[in-house]
Amino acid sequence: MPNAPLRILIVDDEPLARERLRTLLADLAPQLPNEVVGEAGNGLQALDCLRERTADVVLADIRMPGMDGIELASHLGRLVQPPALIFTTAYDNYAVQAFDLDAIDYLLKPVRAQRLLAALNKLPARRPEAALLDGLGRQLRGGGRRHLSCHERGRLLLVPVDEILYFRAELKYVTARTVDREYLLDESLTRLESEFAERFVRLHRAVLVARAALAGFEKAAGDDAEAYGWALLRGVPEKLPVSRRQWALARAAAGE
Repeated sequence: MPNAPLRILIVDDEPLARERLRTLLADLAPQLPNEVVGEAGNGLQALDCLRERTADVVLADIRMPGMDGIELASHLGRLVQPPALIFTTAYDNYAVQAFDLDAIDYLLKPVRAQRLLAALNKLPARRPEAALLDGLGRQLRGGGRRHLSCHERGRLLLVPVDEILYFRAELKYVTARTVDREYLLDESLTRLESEFAERFVRLHRAVLVARAALAGFEKAAGDDAEAYGWALLRGVPEKLPVSRRQWALARAAAGE
């Protein structure tokens, strides 16, 4: 272990659980110098903390509102310097999957001092890999992510999935469009279609649209080579191309 104190971020929606971990870490300091660099009540707050400061390890609960520990893990893997991850939870049914997520350890509450020390002494260890965490995180939650992440000017930004109107593939990136702006994602359109099949429908080989964003359709002019028709959207003036193959499916998805 390095001589510098181990920098730790505590993530739990229960204040008493965070307080217990802080107390345990203080008790362990003579054996393992450490510094609690912050506390957070869910994954969103944790990522906000990590924008301001770095951590060597994150102690994270799994079941939390807003963003749970599993989704947090997928975003940690995308950080420039991803911290190690130790899950602390009252539920034992995630244990096997947690190790598949490349977590350093999995501690059941109430966390014991020596068990926590043993987990921290496993550092340094393998760091999370974003692609693995994304896939397994979706498997554990039994559904899609609630946020997508992208890097912009050295920052990690989170895009709420329920605000996205459409995805459009362009070269090696996918553009996610909200009412306010566009985001460039390092994602596969095919993977997004599979993950969010209930929310988005394919219009074209390069376009997925949120079902709730569809306002209507219009046929393209006879000489329009780009599309068989166009999808009209709620909230933005843009029109999206619809291929002949997807025309009937897209209209059915919109309830037409």
